[in-house]
Amino acid sequence: FERIIKIGRTHLQDATPLTLGQEFSGYVTQLDYGIARVESAVPRLRLLAQGGTAVGTGLNTFKGFAEDIASEVSKMTGHKFETAPNKFEALAAHDAIVEAHGQLNTLATSLFKIAQDIRFLGSGPRCGLGELKLPENEPGSSIMPGKVNPTQCESMTMLCTQVFGNQAAVTFAGSQGNFELNVFKPVMIRNLLHSSRLLTDGMNSFRSHLVEGLEADETRIASLLKESLMLVTCLNPVIGYDMASKVAKNAHKKGTTLKESAMELKALSEEDFDKTVRPELMVAPKERK
Repeated sequence: FERIIKIGRTHLQDATPLTLGQEFSGYVTQLDYGIARVESAVPRLRLLAQGGTAVGTGLNTFKGFAEDIASEVSKMTGHKFETAPNKFEALAAHDAIVEAHGQLNTLATSLFKIAQDIRFLGSGPRCGLGELKLPENEPGSSIMPGKVNPTQCESMTMLCTQVFGNQAAVTFAGSQGNFELNVFKPVMIRNLLHSSRLLTDGMNSFRSHLVEGLEADETRIASLLKESLMLVTCLNPVIGYDMASKVAKNAHKKGTTLKESAMELKALSEEDFDKTVRPELMVAPKERK
């Protein structure tokens, strides 16, 4: 995708060009950050309250008991658990679970955006954006023959919506630490595990049934790029913002190309237009002179 230049969109309106690879690099970075966020929350999930007994004082235990429990749990699970340094916090609050689910919620937010973008970019086949070709995994409509729906995108956005709901429950449950004990831990754990499973299964399905078979419709992308009025932006340094705006508005009003509009308004010469309005020069900063 790195060499495929397409039109960008902001506010759901045409914007300046970028490459399809640049657009997808944003998605990749979102997911990279998502992985890092989830991993950053794990150490605090491994701090155990056991040994604090009733209210965190360790009443009726002996010194070293809490550490022994953490050691045994580590052996049983193969993961490094530690005793919580402050048992009062560990019993009365479950902020680590709220934090961990919050990171899953952030990941779900990223996935929703990515799936929604791909869904819209694949809309069509003739009356939508149509820049992407989504894999045709199954018949899409019982009433419209030949229709193929973006089911993987729809599935992903639905499960992300469930994660958002789980987040609301976890947040409220985490606030219910009355005095020395928060008794809402079961529902918090249930939602944390549920969201983890949903996202894991959803991402695996999304990858294997959509991302791996995703293709660009380069003809459609080139057509939309050619028609876009926002290529006029690169004329700003040459003819100024006000004149560039007149060129774009005139082209839109009369249904002409930017070049035809610029020539009509005598904004610049044909040679200068061809030299300046080049999408391939609009996808990165210019070299400093």
